Amino acid sequence: MQLNLLAISSLFLLPFTLFAQPQIEYHLSFNEPHTHYVDVDMRLLDLEQDSVDVKMAVWTPGSYLVREFSRHIDGVQSIGLDGQPLKVKKVSKNTWRIYNGKVKNVSIQYNVYAFELTVRTSFIDAEHAALNGASIFLYPAEMQHLPSTIHLYPYKDWQQVTTALKPVKKGNPNILKAPNYDVLVDSPIALGNHEVIDFQATGIPHRLMIHGEGNYETAKMVDAMQKIGAEAVKLFGEQPNEDYLYMLYNWDGGGNGLEHANSTMITYHRWNYIPKSYFLKWAGLVAHEYIHLWLVKRIRPIELGPFDYENENYTNLLWVMEGVTSYYDDMLLRRSDLMDVDDYLGVVAYNINNTENVGGNEVQCVAHASFDAWIKYYQKNENSNNTTVSYYTKGAVLGTILDLEIIHHTKGEKSLGDVLQYLYQRYYKELKRGFTDIEFEAAVEMVIGKEMDDFFENYVFDTEEIDYNKYFNYAGLQIVNVDEFDESIELGAKLKSSGGKLTISSVSRGTPAYQYGLNAKDEIVAVNGFRTSSELALQKVISHRKTGDRVTFTVARGGVLKEIEVELDHNHKVRYFIEQLPDATDAQQVVYKKWLDVEEF
Repeated sequence: MQLNLLAISSLFLLPFTLFAQPQIEYHLSFNEPHTHYVDVDMRLLDLEQDSVDVKMAVWTPGSYLVREFSRHIDGVQSIGLDGQPLKVKKVSKNTWRIYNGKVKNVSIQYNVYAFELTVRTSFIDAEHAALNGASIFLYPAEMQHLPSTIHLYPYKDWQQVTTALKPVKKGNPNILKAPNYDVLVDSPIALGNHEVIDFQATGIPHRLMIHGEGNYETAKMVDAMQKIGAEAVKLFGEQPNEDYLYMLYNWDGGGNGLEHANSTMITYHRWNYIPKSYFLKWAGLVAHEYIHLWLVKRIRPIELGPFDYENENYTNLLWVMEGVTSYYDDMLLRRSDLMDVDDYLGVVAYNINNTENVGGNEVQCVAHASFDAWIKYYQKNENSNNTTVSYYTKGAVLGTILDLEIIHHTKGEKSLGDVLQYLYQRYYKELKRGFTDIEFEAAVEMVIGKEMDDFFENYVFDTEEIDYNKYFNYAGLQIVNVDEFDESIELGAKLKSSGGKLTISSVSRGTPAYQYGLNAKDEIVAVNGFRTSSELALQKVISHRKTGDRVTFTVARGGVLKEIEVELDHNHKVRYFIEQLPDATDAQQVVYKKWLDVEEF
């Protein structure tokens, strides 16, 4: 799709006022949305230099993966606003150099293909446009601090424009303003005929934008959002925004979200609002993104801002940013009474089980999982569970035991929430910057009133086994492994049946499959000479076996048949649940009530 430079040159024969610094405008047209393209006309006014580099971000904040957004651009052209064609040279994968010479006012035109509906990317079709700024807007090098205006020309059938960006003139949502590139990237834009519900929460106006049908009830959703918001403000101490926008996309995929300073974009399966357990998953996602309003967008590691949009921005602290957020998203459901105590303790046990049953938990510490997010978390392979740990789940586990430790040591006077409030006041409001690893640990120590080197050295920067009962006993609870005496056979291979073939997807470290050499991508042809083409058939062959029995697998590996003898073993996975101790002390009950926000033990 090419733009006709001569045809559009007449658009630029307008008087311009001289400014002391360059001005930036974006004009976005959706002439053929069914082709999934947006036509972008970027105008730079009052340039002083004779050439300017324009760049496309390679990633978007909040999602730590280089996504190479420039691959969706169909070429870049430029013209002076006097109609003079200008030379354009691509100088790197995401950089174009505009040779404007003495021309001060230039237009840069490009087309972006957008057909990936995720919270990190952009999507356009005949019905709707969901735009994430990093994947749409080029920016002039060294000018990210400058304001810009965004002119939208929606497709003729579209009636709604929804974004957290403010209009230049009240009542005209098609001309928006952004104070700098960071805010532009941080403010998704939706165009189409979606539903918008206005409501009040935490003392400020909120909007809920919904695109796509589903089995949701808006009143129930708004009620949950109001309750979650109220508890979040209690946790952090104040509401930093004047308004807030939820952008919800119902689709046929899973649930995901991406945080922004005063909005969030969420995708969720359209039919997963019923039953209650599914609704709570949606509510937990809402809580997670709302907590990010503080934790990530304002309380942040020093490495995450100002952003380098062309390279990875490494930090050890994603276990706090995402993991502690994951801890509190469930806790807010508990505190708002959307989730009862038993269900909440089930979620805590679930996080522990998911951490302890992953082989990578003994290999990778959570600080390194944070640092390596760019190359590991979003690019999993068949061996990932053996070598990596989730900074979301392990971080939630560490948030749990850290909170219990603080509440216990301060006799119920303080909690992890006091650490977050201190970080918010000290680094965001006073120093106006992020904090370092050392400063985070110092904040914890200040609140709890003792050194915490062992916690950070053993659990954050190492993979030491956690003594869970030490921490849960503080609250009059204990953790019990209900599978401790499970003698069922575990092969340790994840299987996939397709087209009459049974294939190994992955093998788990420490299991018989791993120890005796069954490989991912092996096709299991037979077991002990019996043809096996389904997981059910395999289970029938081995389920009656005992620990120590030997079984011969015939596998096809790269087209070659091989026989592999495997000695079976019992299931070593843990399945924890949490229960009350029979005779909790008064001190333990204080911790329990403070932690779970209840009146009675």
